[in-house]
Amino acid sequence: MSLDRGGEEPLRSLDEWEDFLEQRYPENGSTTPLLTATNPKKQPEQFRDYRVEARPSVKEFYRLNHTHQTREFIQEKKREYLGLQRRKMGIWEAMEYLNTLVDDSDPDTSLSQIEHLLQSAEAIRNDGRPRWFVLTGLIHDLGKILCLFGEPQWAVVGDTFPTGCAHSDKIVFYEFFQFNPDVRNPEYQTRLGVYEEGGGLERVDMSWGHDEYLYHVVKDYLPEEALYMIR
Repeated sequence: MSLDRGGEEPLRSLDEWEDFLEQRYPENGSTTPLLTATNPKKQPEQFRDYRVEARPSVKEFYRLNHTHQTREFIQEKKREYLGLQRRKMGIWEAMEYLNTLVDDSDPDTSLSQIEHLLQSAEAIRNDGRPRWFVLTGLIHDLGKILCLFGEPQWAVVGDTFPTGCAHSDKIVFYEFFQFNPDVRNPEYQTRLGVYEEGGGLERVDMSWGHDEYLYHVVKDYLPEEALYMIR
């Protein structure tokens, strides 16, 4: 059975998903009690229900993501992209290419992609982290060029999760996995699924998007810690 993967993007821009992330994972230094990530005095009823508060466009994005991110789809994308024949670019050229994602008509976008990457790298450098850490901050979003290769939003951003095994109920909008064809495959409905205990994350088919794509591009060049950060 073929799935209708839709032609209309639910988000006005990828920044709308980034805004949702900021709501879900607020900074520790927030001065607003409800937005403080580590507030020991916070009562259970004070925690925000992001399923309720998320914009309809964000919910639709996650419905598409959780419906179509099957193990078969991910393996198909690996075959399509991991030959790394699509385009050859230097880091700065890739950053400039990614910069064309910015929509000047979007009033919520204040930083260009290049500014965001430079800001991330500088914050890491200023914190005294090693050079590989700074480099990882500089390139961490470059996989979003998948958008410029014609991939839909739900195959570029979104929370990453393993496929080929049971979906964790800790994944945001877990309920949308009921529409994913993989839930009808008994082999995928256990904690380990098709994998072996201790087999290593590098053997896992993670959901496809900018993180997974970039991981495969740089995995032979950066230390393992950087790869976990990216992935």
